[in-house]
Amino acid sequence: MTIAEAGQAEVDVAIVGAGLAGTIMATVLGKAGHKVALIDPHRVHHDEFRAEKTRLESMQLFEKMGLGPVIKSLVTSTTEIQIFRLGQFFQRKQVSEFSFSYGPLINGLREALPPEVPLTVGKVSEVSTGPDRQRLVLNNGTVIDARLLVVATGYSEAVRRAIGVERVEHSKAHSLAIGFDLGISPQEFGSRSLTFYPGRFGQRIAYLSVFRIGNRMRANMFVYRTVADPWAQAFRADPQRMLLQLMPEIAPQCGNFAVASPVEVRQVSLTTTTGHRRDGVVFIGDAFSTTCPAQGDGILRAATDVDRLCSTYIPAWLATPGMGADKIGTFYDDPVKVAADASAMHFSIYAKSIATGTGLEWRIRRLRNNSARQLMIIGRKMRHLGQRRAPGMA
Repeated sequence: MTIAEAGQAEVDVAIVGAGLAGTIMATVLGKAGHKVALIDPHRVHHDEFRAEKTRLESMQLFEKMGLGPVIKSLVTSTTEIQIFRLGQFFQRKQVSEFSFSYGPLINGLREALPPEVPLTVGKVSEVSTGPDRQRLVLNNGTVIDARLLVVATGYSEAVRRAIGVERVEHSKAHSLAIGFDLGISPQEFGSRSLTFYPGRFGQRIAYLSVFRIGNRMRANMFVYRTVADPWAQAFRADPQRMLLQLMPEIAPQCGNFAVASPVEVRQVSLTTTTGHRRDGVVFIGDAFSTTCPAQGDGILRAATDVDRLCSTYIPAWLATPGMGADKIGTFYDDPVKVAADASAMHFSIYAKSIATGTGLEWRIRRLRNNSARQLMIIGRKMRHLGQRRAPGMA
C-alpha cells in the first residue's frame, strides 16, 4: 500500500478516519472514479474492543456496495442461534450473523483499498471548511485540498472540535460492553451461536452472546452498569465464578465458562451531534451519533450512511458547483438515514428501560412478556412430549 508523502494534493473527497465507515467509503468512491484521500494517524489499526458481530442487513448493504466478497473473507458466519430465556431453552432461530475482531477486519479492508486510494498516514493539525473548498493540514506537513470533507473518526473528538461541532449526551454511561474468549474450541461447541437473556429482574443484564470468531469462541455480554460499579469490578476479577452463578443452566454448553483471555470492557453513552449542518463537511457513523451496541445497530447505521452518500448524495454534490450547507443538509434529512438513526436510538433506550425500569408501565410490560414466553415454553414442551408418545400409541 502506497503512503502519500508530504506535499499537497487536490481531491474530490477527503475522508478523515480509516475505520469501518471511512475505509468502505474510500473504496466505493475510489472504484467509482472519484479522487479520494483517506487519512488516519496509523497505518495499522490497533487491537480494539468494539463491534464484533453484525447482521444480514449490514452484509446486504456491503454486497450492494460491491464489498461482499472482501468482507465475507474477513468474517465468520453462522446461521443458527439457540436462545435461552427464563433460565431454559426458548427457541432455535435460523438467522445469518457475521462475527469478527474489529482490528483485523479494518486492516483487511485497508489492504483491499484500490491502488488509486492510498492510505495517507498523518494526524490532522489544522482544518478549515467553506462553501467551496476544504483544507486539511497534517502534522507531517501534507496539505490536502478537497471539495468535500467526510469525518469518520468514530469516538475521537479532535477533528470534530476543530470544526466546531459538539456531542449531545442523551444517556451518559448508558451501558457497558464486556468481551472475553471462552476456553472451548469451536469443534466442541458446534456450528451454533447462543444467546442468553437473564431470568430475573434486577440483574441489569441485556444478554450474553456466545459465538465463533475463526478458531476461537468469543463471548459478549451487555450490562446496564458503569465501569466503576463494584459488580463490574468483581466480574473482571472472577468472570467464571459470576457467570456460573448467573447462568448455571447453560454453563455445560460453554465449557463451564472457563475464560481464556483478559476481560475487556467498553463504556457506551448515547449521543447525537449539534452544529453539524455546515458548509463542506459531513459526519458519519459514530462521529455523528452513538447508540447501544447491545442492539447491534452500529455497523448497520454506518453502512447506511456510506451507502446513501456514495449511491445518491456525493455523486450529485460533485456534479454541481459549491458544497454549501444546503447540499449537506439533504443527507441529514434523508428518510432512510433518519429512520436508521431513530430506530437505533429508540431500541437502545427501550432495551434498557425494559430491563431496569421500576415504573408501573415497565413492570406490566415485563410481566406480560414473561407470561407469554412461559406459555410458549410450556407449549413447546407439550408438543415435544406429544411427539414422543405418538409412536407408542399408534
